[in-house]
Amino acid sequence: MRVQILLSLLIAITTIAAQQPAPAPPPLIKENATQKISEHVYAISDGNVPAVPNVGIIVGGRATLVVDTGLGPRNGETVAREVAKVSKNSELYLVATHFHSEHALGEAGFPATAKVIRARAQQRDMDESGVAPNFSTRSPVHAELMKDAKYRRADELFDNERTLDLGGVRVRLLWYGGTHTNGDTLVFVEGDRVLLAGDVVMNRRYLAFNSPAASVRSWISVLDKLSPLAPTRIVPSHGEMGDGTLIETNRAYLKDLQTRVGALKREQKTVEEVTTAVTAELRQKYPNWTGNPAAAIQSAFKEAN
Repeated sequence: MRVQILLSLLIAITTIAAQQPAPAPPPLIKENATQKISEHVYAISDGNVPAVPNVGIIVGGRATLVVDTGLGPRNGETVAREVAKVSKNSELYLVATHFHSEHALGEAGFPATAKVIRARAQQRDMDESGVAPNFSTRSPVHAELMKDAKYRRADELFDNERTLDLGGVRVRLLWYGGTHTNGDTLVFVEGDRVLLAGDVVMNRRYLAFNSPAASVRSWISVLDKLSPLAPTRIVPSHGEMGDGTLIETNRAYLKDLQTRVGALKREQKTVEEVTTAVTAELRQKYPNWTGNPAAAIQSAFKEAN
């Protein structure tokens, strides 16, 4: 009897332990994980680890551009070592797709000679919000990565577009308006037709309306402007890469959401009722998507007549 009781307790403990979520991996960019995705573009995958971005490295004949550098100087140093493996260029440029800390704080891990270029709207985000999000409360590793971390001073600001000639490789830095944040910056490598899209275009993820000013209308407008670029490869700032159809997939999702929310609002449904109903419908239509569409639904509700 005692043996049976002990076995039952052991099974119960094992079952409970198996049901507990595993702790998230530390937010560290992987070394020796750089992949070539086109003639001049390399990427380091985030591995679906929270607070880690997909990193882009664009190599020209004279200069190299790095897009998103990770959370804090330690991650930036990792990226710098990966850059040295694929490029011998001494001229370096750094660009963040937006001001969030896991995208911009790694800039401090690069030599002072690396030039930081920012959209003016992104600089305003930094000035107004400071270092954010504050991941330091998540774990001791997060805290160490963010300790005393600050945004680097920009060497150059641009308003809507800045074209970089890296030496036989033209890269367009684009600000088309606020979406995920007010200062989202898109990076298009012309000859390779690769778009590093930040959080503006995602793959099987609900778009994150983090900014209070985020708007379904403005997001659709930005996607409309991206379509003529006709990229063949899209690198979101998180998650899986995809092809050019991701632009239309995201636009169709937002337009469907916009239409459905507007119809329910005209039926005098409350924002809470609309959020519950449309969230359920979207979960059914996009069963493999992650994230939460609630903020987008509420944005569409405010805009609907």
